[in-house]
Amino acid sequence: MEVPDSEKSLIKRAISQTFQSTAHLANLLPTGTVLCFQLMSPIVTNQGQCDSVSKLITCTLVALCGTSCFFQSFSDSFRDDKGNVCYGLATFRGLWVIDGSTTLPPQLGAKYRLRFIDFMHAVMSILVFSAVALFDQNVVNCFFPSPSNETGEILTVLPVAIGIFCSMLFVAFPTLRHGIGFPLSAK
Repeated sequence: MEVPDSEKSLIKRAISQTFQSTAHLANLLPTGTVLCFQLMSPIVTNQGQCDSVSKLITCTLVALCGTSCFFQSFSDSFRDDKGNVCYGLATFRGLWVIDGSTTLPPQLGAKYRLRFIDFMHAVMSILVFSAVALFDQNVVNCFFPSPSNETGEILTVLPVAIGIFCSMLFVAFPTLRHGIGFPLSAK
């Protein structure tokens, strides 16, 4: 039985939209920050067997990685005339190029200025990173070595709820930024 062309195009559009939405989810967290956290977590938590010093170091690691996720949400990139990728930080006036290798004309730099959505993405990035940290059993065992049943349920449900909530918001309000630690755009 053949599917009519009108239904084929509807199915194709739905599949295309699903793939585009999934691609936007890759921008939730800077990959380098998550990789650093995943590598350092077992070391600083002593495989989840924390003493007071390990807890302090683990708190510091989580805070530094969360701060990194927040600030990297304001970074962006562009390709210069030679095709080289240049990174910058979004400001209220435009894009400040980090290495100063090139300058953007004001009218081009203005399209990179900070917007409310950037702050929303930065907060969502911290929330998603906290969900990643709560999924890490070394971190959970460090801070909650013997959780009660209720605490265990919360520690199981909360990261999933954060992930679903932020994923829905991120799909509904995607970012156009391609900053440090994020996939590069084809432009």
